[in-house]
Amino acid sequence: MNKTKLTKQEKRWILYDVGNSAFTMLVATILPIYFNGIAGAAGLSEVEYLAYWGYAASIATLIVVLIGPILGTLADTRNFKKPIFLTSIAIGIAGLIALSMPKHWLIFLAVFVVAKVGYNCSLIFYDSMLVDVTSTDRMDIVSSNGYAWGYIGSCVPFIASLVVVLMYESFGITMSTAMTIAFCLNGAWWLLCSLPLLKHYEQVHYADIPEHHPVKSSFSRLFTTLADVKKDKNIFFFLLAFFFFIDGVYTIIEMATAYGSSLGLDSTGLLLALLLTQVIAFPCALIFSRLSYIYKTEKLLKVCIIAYTFIGMYAVQLDKQIEFWALAVMVGIFQGAVQALSRSYFTKIIPAEKSGEFFGIYDICGKGASFMGTTIVGLVAQITGIPNAGVAAVAVLFIIGFVLFCKAAVMNRDIVALSEQGKR
Repeated sequence: MNKTKLTKQEKRWILYDVGNSAFTMLVATILPIYFNGIAGAAGLSEVEYLAYWGYAASIATLIVVLIGPILGTLADTRNFKKPIFLTSIAIGIAGLIALSMPKHWLIFLAVFVVAKVGYNCSLIFYDSMLVDVTSTDRMDIVSSNGYAWGYIGSCVPFIASLVVVLMYESFGITMSTAMTIAFCLNGAWWLLCSLPLLKHYEQVHYADIPEHHPVKSSFSRLFTTLADVKKDKNIFFFLLAFFFFIDGVYTIIEMATAYGSSLGLDSTGLLLALLLTQVIAFPCALIFSRLSYIYKTEKLLKVCIIAYTFIGMYAVQLDKQIEFWALAVMVGIFQGAVQALSRSYFTKIIPAEKSGEFFGIYDICGKGASFMGTTIVGLVAQITGIPNAGVAAVAVLFIIGFVLFCKAAVMNRDIVALSEQGKR
């Protein structure tokens, strides 16, 4: 089989990334600017706007951190993963479309939290499906293709939404109506791209759980796994490293537009710059997937983390539109790679039959880090009154993550070496 040719099931899995990325793009671009308008009309200052947006993102993350591991463990029960995945998608899409209704800034943020919880929960099950749709030796390329096509695919509903939002007067409609159309377009795109995977997915790997007590058994298994994960030091240190370096990645993704807007940068320029990020991320993610056949995943991840450290340092002094465009280009080069390679690296070192359970824990580290990052940016900006101040902590987190990942990589190599010796 051609190593780079994708199977039908791999393509269906990748297509969901194309669908859910529309929500990610919307949250990173149009939504913060739209919320800025609602907040401004209510008399909130730019600093308050940035802080409250960060708090809302953090609350959504905290909810997923609390329920994600439980749902992920439950999803490892035979035939449970697809129904829970479907429920998460339904909540996310319903919340996305409902964002067109609130006019008060606080209600808008509450609906946003619901939509983001549904979206984030769906990713726990989606990521854990990787073990069911492909083989270990193909995980890097399939995971990278997911992010790559997700980036370029999300541009389709985004561009359509951008045209409607920026030219609403030409269409003879109000801004509110334009935003409603944008939310519905992105919700429909997310749903249509989800259907092939929902229709054809089969749960190959699952834990041996008594079907008459799946919830009780899931809680028991979760506590056991949490207790045992410290014994699997390679997994434990990777999760610890992931917690820190992905914090910076998610914080930059979630706060970029809000950060630029709070600095007074042109809204249209911010949106076009982030569109450029998506376009650049597409080929770069595919390039890194090909490089994974030449270089070990851990080496490529180290390159990405080091690059993001410099990106974080660069963002601290950002105060001009052209500098934001430069930031968008740099993020585009490494954003897909660091996420895709982290996902495939983790998938390789965990038991396949416990993928939902472990990705629930993975999500604690990923989304828990995001909670910390967005909260830090919001708090420091509010306390100091300087938006740039909160960004300084991001670079430090990348450095900590790099050191911990190096330790995890050494441990993993030692385990592989011992395993190979045992086979001889």
